[in-house]
Amino acid sequence: MSRTKREILIVLAITFGMSGVRSILKLIDTLLQPEALNQQQTTLYSGDGGWLNFGLQVCWVLTLIAWGMLALHLLDIYPAVGRKDVLPGIGLAALIGIPGLVFYLVALHFGLSSEVVPSALQAWWSVPVLIALAFANGFAEESVVVLWFITRLRELGCSAWVAMTAQAVLRGSYHLYQGPSAGLGNLVMGLVFGAYFYKTGRVWPLIIAHTLIDVVAFVGYQTLLL
Repeated sequence: MSRTKREILIVLAITFGMSGVRSILKLIDTLLQPEALNQQQTTLYSGDGGWLNFGLQVCWVLTLIAWGMLALHLLDIYPAVGRKDVLPGIGLAALIGIPGLVFYLVALHFGLSSEVVPSALQAWWSVPVLIALAFANGFAEESVVVLWFITRLRELGCSAWVAMTAQAVLRGSYHLYQGPSAGLGNLVMGLVFGAYFYKTGRVWPLIIAHTLIDVVAFVGYQTLLL
C-alpha cells in the first residue's frame, strides 16, 4: 500500500470517515425506533450553562480546528484568506443555504428527516461558542473533505469527477444521523463545493460559506430560545 493510501485511511479513520460510520449506525438506530423519523429530534449542541459544558464545547471547537490544521500540515499548504474570497463565500452560502432550508422543511413534512434542533444551549456564552463552532465546522470540513481529500485522490490518479463525487459522498455520510434527506442534501452541497474548488483552487470561500450557513442556523435558532 502506498504512503498516500495509508494517509487517507488514517486521516479518515480519525476524522470524518469514522464520523460517517457512527452517523450511519445512529441512522439505523433511529429508523428502528417506533416513532416516525419526523417525530424524533436531533439536537446538535445542548447542555446547561455550567463551566463543564462550556469546556466540552470549547474542546470540540479545538478538535475540529486541529483536524483542519492536520490536513493543511499534511499538504504543507496554508492558504490565506483574502477579500476576494468574501463575496464568493456569501454567494455560495445563499446558493446552498436557502434551497437547503426549503429541502429540509419538505423532507421533514414527508418523514425523511428528523426534526433538527441546532442548539439547545442554555447559557450566556451560547452565541459566541456557537459562532466558534460554526467556524470550526467549516474550517475542518472544507480543509479535510475538500482540500485535502480531493488533492490526495487526484494524486492517486482519480479523475476530477471521481474525486469530487467521493468527497461529496463522504460529506453526505456523516450527516446521515439527521435522516436520509440530510445525507442527500449534503451530497449535493459537496458536489457544488467540490466543483467550485476544482475550478478555482480556493478553499476559503467554502469555509466562509459553510460558516455563514451554520451561524444562521445555530445563532438564529438560539436567538429564538433567549
